[in-house]
Amino acid sequence: MTNSKKEVVVSNIVLIGMVSLLIDMSTEMVYPIVPLFLTATLGASPAIVGIIEGIAESIASILKVFSGYIGDKYKNKKVLTFIGYSASAIYKLLLLLAGSWISVLIARIIDRTGKGIRTAPRDALIAQSSEKDKLGGSYGLHKMLDMAGSSVGAFIAFIIVTIGLKYRVAFMWSIIPAILGIMIIPFIKEDKSKKQKSEKLTFKNLNLSLKLKLYLAVIFIFNLGNSSNTFLLLKAQNLGFSSSYVMLLYLVFNVSTSLLAIPSGKLSDKFGRRLILVSGYAIYGLVYLGFALFNAKIIIFLLFIFYGAYTAFISGAERAFVAEVSSDKYKGTVLGIYGMIQGIGLLLASIIAGAMWDHISPDAPFWFGGILGLISAAFIAVILSLRRFRENEEYM
Repeated sequence: MTNSKKEVVVSNIVLIGMVSLLIDMSTEMVYPIVPLFLTATLGASPAIVGIIEGIAESIASILKVFSGYIGDKYKNKKVLTFIGYSASAIYKLLLLLAGSWISVLIARIIDRTGKGIRTAPRDALIAQSSEKDKLGGSYGLHKMLDMAGSSVGAFIAFIIVTIGLKYRVAFMWSIIPAILGIMIIPFIKEDKSKKQKSEKLTFKNLNLSLKLKLYLAVIFIFNLGNSSNTFLLLKAQNLGFSSSYVMLLYLVFNVSTSLLAIPSGKLSDKFGRRLILVSGYAIYGLVYLGFALFNAKIIIFLLFIFYGAYTAFISGAERAFVAEVSSDKYKGTVLGIYGMIQGIGLLLASIIAGAMWDHISPDAPFWFGGILGLISAAFIAVILSLRRFRENEEYM
């Protein structure tokens, strides 16, 4: 690849990252506030919070497959990305006007619908813009910018709650970075060459390898215990953290992820996906068990840091793995299937976690998630180490 092409590739990934930075700044200005808004202002229970998150995420997950396929077939990944991110601005406006938990549910559905539309095409754009041997680093760079925006947004949320401003103030100001992020999208470049012939979408023509099928099956099992981050915030609040310190913990998580995203992505390029992925899922399992076992505030603070490490380890390496074992023809579609499996698991996980919280104890969802995390780490270690499944030896 020539130097000029490399510069275009890097600038494209940076532009995509800057969109995510601004949109996630907007989203994280409200995300840690929404569960407090639901429970303290609108009187919703943790079970209702779980249902809202589960329904919204499940809709997003189903749409990821179709948007990935449409982006692959019609070469309109950038258009889908624009539509998807635009929903984020509409979500903030609806939150500003919400007067009941049902209104918040509608707003979340619109927001997650946008996420479902944009995620697979955006991830495919990153894969398209990356050098093959630097795919983990490319996803890591995007995640770093994404989480940097999240960190700024979470910090603003912390300030708003600390100085006692109304939650709706955060909703109002969050609209501005969302609009700025949308304005960058037209400058992103997309390779529109080789438009595909009309072909019915079936699992057979996706040509998924056995290794990928097994991996996706484990991801589904894992996600049954991977409930919404909302429950981490509710857990902290339940342990006596004030609303402002709950915001601070969420900020710590975002900063941790942002700092570790690029190094972990590059490590997966250099030493293999298996090492980073197994470590990431093992960290998740231990962190969730920590939330179940410990009540000391300093330990909870440290657990949020390690939860950020898990997110950084998984985000770059896992997307890179899925992208590189998928055919170029259906890369966006397969990334969409990956996202759909995560989302369906999250729907069930959030409902399960809400029911466990209400009917067993606030610790029960974390015991369940922690055990599934460690089991998943063990299965992934086996799947990615068996020689008969190692198609891309240098990355496994």
